[in-house]
Amino acid sequence: MKVDLFDFELPRELIALRPAHTRDGARFLVVKGEGRQDRQVTDLIDYLQAGDVLVFNDTRVIPARLTGKRREAKIEVTLHMNDGNGLWKAFARPAKKLKRDDIIVFSGGLMATVTRKGEAGEVSLQFNCTGDELRTALDVAGVMPLPPYIASQRPVDERDLTDYQTIYSRKEGAVAAPTAGLHFTDSLLKKISDREIKLVHLTLHVGAGTFLPVKVEDTRDHRMHSEWGEIGQDTAEIINQAHKMGRKVIAVGTTSLRLLESAADEAGRVHAFSSSTDIFITPGYKFRVVDILMTNFHLPKSTLFMLVSAFSGQDHMKAAYAHAITQGYRFYSYGDSSLLFREDLL
Repeated sequence: MKVDLFDFELPRELIALRPAHTRDGARFLVVKGEGRQDRQVTDLIDYLQAGDVLVFNDTRVIPARLTGKRREAKIEVTLHMNDGNGLWKAFARPAKKLKRDDIIVFSGGLMATVTRKGEAGEVSLQFNCTGDELRTALDVAGVMPLPPYIASQRPVDERDLTDYQTIYSRKEGAVAAPTAGLHFTDSLLKKISDREIKLVHLTLHVGAGTFLPVKVEDTRDHRMHSEWGEIGQDTAEIINQAHKMGRKVIAVGTTSLRLLESAADEAGRVHAFSSSTDIFITPGYKFRVVDILMTNFHLPKSTLFMLVSAFSGQDHMKAAYAHAITQGYRFYSYGDSSLLFREDLL
C-alpha cells in the first residue's frame, strides 16, 4: 500500500508535551465502526465484562539517551536493543562521523566502541561495562528517551522520570514507554479487578525504532526493527481460556497487541514466547488474538497508524482522527487515549 494513504495534518498545538493532570483523567475516544463516543479513561470499565482479559506490557524504560564525544565531535546516541554482554544496537547522530572501532566517551567513565555501522544511523556499541554496572552507569550518563516530538520542544526533567513510566512497569529494557499504559492508576486497576476482569502482563522492550519515520513510498518496502518480548505460559493459558469461554481480550497498547499476534498460531491460540519480533501490521492483516485495543493517537504515516487502520478499518480511523483533531484531543505519547473495536468482529 502507498504510505501516503496514511497521512493526515495535525496542528502542532495538539502534540501533548505533558500528560493529563491525572493519568486516568485523559480524554478517551471510543471507536466502534462508524460510531464514536467522547469519554474519559475512567470510563474504560463500562466497556468490559467479567471474564474479559486486559493485557499489559510491564516493560520499564531505561535512561537510554546519551551524549558523548568521539575525539572532539559531539555524538548523540539512543539505545534501542540490548544484544547482551554490554552490546547494544543504537541510533547515532551524526552517524557519518563514526567509523568502526571508534570510541565514544560519555560522562562518568562510560565508554563504547563502535563494532558495526548499519543503515539509517544505526550502529552497534560495545560498552566498557556490563550488567548492573552498565545499568548504574546509564543512570549517570543517560536521560529518559522522550520521543523526538517532545524532546525537540522542551528539555527532559525530573517529572519525566515518573511520568514516562507505567505504574506497573517491572522489567527494565525499553527505550520508549508503552504509552497506552500511562493512563492507568492504582484506583482504576482496582475498579477493573473488582469487576472480575482479569489483568495479565507480558513484556515487550519497546525500541527507538518505533519513532523512525517510514521513508519508503510503499509499505512493502519498509523494514521494521526487531524488539525482544516474552509471554509466560500462565498468561498464554489465561488468554486462551478467555477466548474459549467467549470473553474478550483487550490489548493495552500496540506493543501488547504486536507481541500477542506474534505469539499466536493460525488458530489464534497464544503460546509462551521468548524471542524477538519484527511483525509489521498493515490493512489486510488477519488478527488472531486481540478483540479490542486501547491506544493513544499516533503519528501520520507511522507504522502504528497503519496498525490501528488495519485493526478498526482505514476509513473508520481516518474519520476518528479527523474527529479527534476537530475536538482538540491531545496526541502522541503524553496525549489522550482511544478504545478501538476490531472491524471484522462488529
